[in-house]
Amino acid sequence: MKRLDWYIIKKFLGTFFFSIVLILSIAIVFDLTEKMDDFFESQVPLREIIFDYYIPFLPYYMNMFSSLFIFISVIFFTSKLAGNSEIIAMHAAGMSYHRLMVPYAISATLLFCLSMYLGGWIIPKSSERMLHFTDRYIQHFTSEHARNVQMEVEPGTILYIESFQRRSNIGYRCSIEQFEGKSIVSRTTADRIYYDSLENWHLEVYTTRTFDDMHETLERGERKDITLPIIPDELFITAEQAQQMTTPELRHYMERQRKRGSGNVKAFEVEYHKRWASPLGAFIMTLLGVTMSSRKVRGGMGKNLGIGIVLTALYILFSTVSTTFSVNNVMSPFMAAWLPNLVFLGISIPLYIRASR
Repeated sequence: MKRLDWYIIKKFLGTFFFSIVLILSIAIVFDLTEKMDDFFESQVPLREIIFDYYIPFLPYYMNMFSSLFIFISVIFFTSKLAGNSEIIAMHAAGMSYHRLMVPYAISATLLFCLSMYLGGWIIPKSSERMLHFTDRYIQHFTSEHARNVQMEVEPGTILYIESFQRRSNIGYRCSIEQFEGKSIVSRTTADRIYYDSLENWHLEVYTTRTFDDMHETLERGERKDITLPIIPDELFITAEQAQQMTTPELRHYMERQRKRGSGNVKAFEVEYHKRWASPLGAFIMTLLGVTMSSRKVRGGMGKNLGIGIVLTALYILFSTVSTTFSVNNVMSPFMAAWLPNLVFLGISIPLYIRASR
């Protein structure tokens, strides 16, 4: 590490965090202006607004738009270095273009690690408070009623509930089917099923049919206690709650839901892949930013910043559109998360080769 490396790293990270403070301050002002009426109508305490909404708001949106911050930061200070002929002086001192990229790569690696840590462990816990606040005071999105729930709660056990009420923990018109391979061995139907505790459930007005080759045994009763490895909250998990899970929790949830045959894991798979793809965008946006702004051109910093803002807007739009395609089964979750990176990497590499010459 040379003194010049530290100089570029300090410029990179200093500009990055300064742009975060500046842009997020503006975002908070606009958001507060938009939601002021909701806060007054709901009589939200000031403490909850600050600690349950705006403090979690900062890391959440910082990580979401980190590619924008990185790209603009690189273009801003690199254009300034080029405009002051500092990059020309570096080349004149014997520093190659590839060597010039080393401090940029180190800075991008630090931001990659920060983004991975925030997105995988810190933001999910803070987002839980922010989403709970939003659901309570601004826009209600959690449901108190689930319909037509069907899943494999454990290998060979299929549960179906026509309707389930969250507050009472009672479901109506349910069936539990037991399979061995492709053959059904028993089927239990009940008018009502309700949750007790610790995965203990109760059936009311039930009928159980047990099949043994060509023989059938029938059992009826008013009440039966059973154990099912599921709790009521699992019937109400929505796509918004993917943001509240840490990366290990998200991976475990997807594996469990796939085994159960649940069909609502697309949004969770997209969120999981984005937690890897978005931080890696730091390297791509750094590479693209350097190649665009390392030459001294007529028009200076303004032209480069304008092009940079347009490209980052396209990157964010591309990510949003591809996510929508995945949720609607037009594209796989993997491609939805990685396609923007692959496209912009395809743009960056030829520009880098050209700039290095």
